[in-house]
Amino acid sequence: MNRRDQDLQRVFTRRALMLGVGQLALFGALAGRLYYLQVLESGRYTLLSDENRISMRLLPPRRGRVLDRFGTELASNRRNYRVLIVAEQARNVDATLTKLADLIHIDDTQRARVKREVERRRKFVPVVVAENLSWEDFARINLHSPDLPGVQLDVGETRDYGMGAVFSHVVGYVGAVAENELGDDPLLELPGFRIGKSGIEKLFDEDMRGRAGHSQIEVNAYGRAIRELDRTDGLTGDDVVLTIDAELQRFTAERLKDESAAAVVMDVHTGEVLTLVSNPGFDPNWFNVGITTAQWRQLNGDKYRPLTNKAVQGQYPPGSTFKMVVGLAALEAGAVTPDSRVFCPGHMEFGNNTFHCWKKGGHGSMNLVQALEESCDVYFYEAARRIGVDKIADMAKRLGLGDISGLDVTGERRGLIPTRAWKQGALGQPWAQGETLVVGIGQGYVLATPLQLCVMTARLANGGFAVRPRLVRHDDVLGPSPEQRPASQLYNSLNIKREHLEVVQEGMVRVTTPPRGTAHGARITQPQFAMAGKTGSSQVRRISKAERDTRVRKNEEKPWEERDHALFVAYAPISNPRYCIAVIVEHGGSGSKAAAPIARDILLETQRLDPSRRNRAPGPPPGTTADTPSAPQPAPAPKPREG
Repeated sequence: MNRRDQDLQRVFTRRALMLGVGQLALFGALAGRLYYLQVLESGRYTLLSDENRISMRLLPPRRGRVLDRFGTELASNRRNYRVLIVAEQARNVDATLTKLADLIHIDDTQRARVKREVERRRKFVPVVVAENLSWEDFARINLHSPDLPGVQLDVGETRDYGMGAVFSHVVGYVGAVAENELGDDPLLELPGFRIGKSGIEKLFDEDMRGRAGHSQIEVNAYGRAIRELDRTDGLTGDDVVLTIDAELQRFTAERLKDESAAAVVMDVHTGEVLTLVSNPGFDPNWFNVGITTAQWRQLNGDKYRPLTNKAVQGQYPPGSTFKMVVGLAALEAGAVTPDSRVFCPGHMEFGNNTFHCWKKGGHGSMNLVQALEESCDVYFYEAARRIGVDKIADMAKRLGLGDISGLDVTGERRGLIPTRAWKQGALGQPWAQGETLVVGIGQGYVLATPLQLCVMTARLANGGFAVRPRLVRHDDVLGPSPEQRPASQLYNSLNIKREHLEVVQEGMVRVTTPPRGTAHGARITQPQFAMAGKTGSSQVRRISKAERDTRVRKNEEKPWEERDHALFVAYAPISNPRYCIAVIVEHGGSGSKAAAPIARDILLETQRLDPSRRNRAPGPPPGTTADTPSAPQPAPAPKPREG
């Protein structure tokens, strides 16, 4: 081989070697890259693959229930068939909604709501199109689901209020999460998730929500669910147990059904609220499923104010039910004694004004017990004049008036117990002496809620113990039973002398017992259930001098809005007080005719059921025995009406 051939061979060999090295480096790099992707980065790419294949979904927890004192469900959960839409999967939301509208009813309002929520939520968050569907509608959408991109079908749970309006103000209701209520909790972004809006549902919302679960769903390239790979159910929310007796609550609601009224029943020793009804109520299920415009207008336009919880939000002049406060304040101040007498000629002259008693001819000579029995206004004008408004206010506040009770309800109002300082600060005017006389009969600036009047009655009946109302069962905070309290605590917790309380209690007993008592006709005739009480009527408009000079119209002759409010407070049994009640009938006229019979029936039913016992044998339904409040009472003896 000549030299030229040897040079060519060396060049070829060198180039072949270089090519081989290059190929080896190329394949080595490729192998290294494959090792990096398949071994070192396998976890990352497996996760990315699973994210395309597996859909992680948050599962709403089961909401806790609301129960009465015996375990009866007041708010529970039921199945909810619903259809959702996911914007990023639907591509064209309008087109999908149009197709859905051929299968189920979707009106313009629903369509606008869905589009609004799609705009404000993240595109991958499902939005509820319709819920509470029938099984037939749900099955129809399932059948056509391949032609409905972005549509998800779901079987969830929704709130159910089986007793409707009976517990509407106590339990409240849940509703959709508003934009300003969205927080850091991802639960709030779940489609159709509900939160408490009023009542117990609102106050204990976070406790009843529970904790969310999650579900792993395998989906295909189109986002359609293939199968569920894994599921971890959420934790059910806490149940809330109330002190309310559902049977008694139903009875009370039925008794008030024809009136714009409220009633509260309490245990005078523990403060447990056994019934709290404001009538009329409303169906809380309307708010859960989505209240319509017509329903909302109906509720807002009703002159009887069904959305207002009159038991805790209604503020009324207490009228003659306030006279126990004035009498007790006068006794404690030493301005009167049990034997002090005031002559009532039917009016009282004070300065340039005349203050009238409800009984035009007057009551004659009265002591405190008699003045309570016959509700003599002149006696309490004089008692108020002697002690002044500030001492009356002090006693009223000790008995629970003019302050928030702390009951587990929403929207409780404070009422108003006026003082000299209050008027100067609020109105910039000095207190007038004549205003003290008006306060003496529970009129003027004085305002109280039915709940506060019930608390007042409980503190009078239990011997002056500062009991506070309770709506939720917390056995550790209800306080000791009367048997467990020492006598010093029982009678001195409000620093009111026992003998003074007994005088006022005797006056309340005589309101219902002898024929001259203003509530004798509404008494409980069974001795073991007998009640003591006090009637009241509060004016909503002032009677002019011209009317007094001619003729004061009876309540029945006035328009409904101008009639007096009718009130009654009571406790029972007289021999060993256990329960108390306060009833207000808006524009009901006379407390003895409108409010006292209602209170009698409810208080008698309360004692028949005896809710203080945790377990009881079921009794006959209300109205089936002669001992129930629906049984006719004996004809009342002639009696005066109350002031």
